[in-house]
Amino acid sequence: MVTTTVQPRLRQRYAESVRTKLRTHFQLANVHQVPCLRKITVNMGVGKAIENRKRLDQAVEHLTAITGQKPKVTVARRSEANFKLREGQAIGAKVDLRGARMYEFLDRLISVVIPRIRDFRGIARNSFDGRGNFSMGLAEQSLFPELPLDKVEFTQGMDITMVISGGSDEMSLELLSELGMPFKR
Repeated sequence: MVTTTVQPRLRQRYAESVRTKLRTHFQLANVHQVPCLRKITVNMGVGKAIENRKRLDQAVEHLTAITGQKPKVTVARRSEANFKLREGQAIGAKVDLRGARMYEFLDRLISVVIPRIRDFRGIARNSFDGRGNFSMGLAEQSLFPELPLDKVEFTQGMDITMVISGGSDEMSLELLSELGMPFKR
């Protein structure tokens, strides 16, 4: 029995055209200097889980449906009396995506989720951290088609961080633009 694996669309595009474009554009001597995606971290901070444990359970369920991977529950590092928070208390969930799942998630984010954002005019170009990593936030999880709207009890935002090799914001911006990320002009 022969099984063939289908490469994700964005990974294939990166390998066939984007890598060569970036190498010639930045005049890089080595293929390994070309920026590439290392991982995507999707994080949901559920501060209201302190009062209602059901919110955290639903956030974990939604992250699992969105990413196709079971999230890790994050806990508070220290106690904070003002927020009624104790050290070790569960306050969020996160997923690190790598490989094929990472490219599939990015493809869905670019082609399905971002166009569904109301009054969308492009992603700000100033969301890079100085080392080439890119972060963005989404106001609600219901933008993902994997979640049926009638099952969503609580709207919850999420942070998406893309870790990119190369070490330069300019190179990372060019990489994400070539992959189809709709930045503001």
